Amino acid sequence: MSTFQFKQFAIQQDRCAMKVGTDGVLLGAWAPIDHRPFSVLDIGAGTGLIALMLAQRSHAEQIDAIEIDENAFEQCVDNFENSPWNDRLFCFHASLDDFMDDLEDEEYDLIVSNPPFYSEDYKTENESRDLARFQDALPFEDLVEAASVLLSEKGVLAIIVPYKEEDRLMALAQACDLFPLQITRVKGTPTSEIKRSLMAFSLTETTDFPIDELVIETARHQYTAEYMALTQDFYLKM
Repeated sequence: MSTFQFKQFAIQQDRCAMKVGTDGVLLGAWAPIDHRPFSVLDIGAGTGLIALMLAQRSHAEQIDAIEIDENAFEQCVDNFENSPWNDRLFCFHASLDDFMDDLEDEEYDLIVSNPPFYSEDYKTENESRDLARFQDALPFEDLVEAASVLLSEKGVLAIIVPYKEEDRLMALAQACDLFPLQITRVKGTPTSEIKRSLMAFSLTETTDFPIDELVIETARHQYTAEYMALTQDFYLKM
């Protein structure tokens, strides 16, 4: 399916290696915006899904995205331009390093990333897909370090990672003076193992941060009330 239709916008994805998926929707719907971010940065934007979700959810005036893959970048730009919020969305064709090098004292109130997280050694013949899927294209270390530099004083980093990477990400964040703000662990069904961790960090240390669990389905296509509440502003059939 080359077009994914949401309630308020559409995603064209025929030129993107990574299609619209649950991880991106979860992060876009979950990322904290209670602090009313003025500026948002999506690192590794892909189709632009998460940035578009945050444009719908928030009043952020400046929503920037960076994407290294040329086809995905072009698709992201098209998706931004065809959305109701095209005056607030901008995509840069750059690696994170290049983006950092070109910045002049830019700060963001919210940084989001659905980073590649296959760190295994095998690769496919599809370079775009590898860029999108394999962690060496955007190591967690680089992501956390960049966020610690780019976040404003009240800023929040929100990220989705495999549950098995949660402890490593906590340690990397702590080394960069980023502290956990909230964690939601995601399971497909009530009896399945925890698969993903939605994690938010800030520059302010809190000793007592909330950790909760989100179950997506009770049976095939039988969504839980919590998952529906989180995503109903976006999915057509929620």
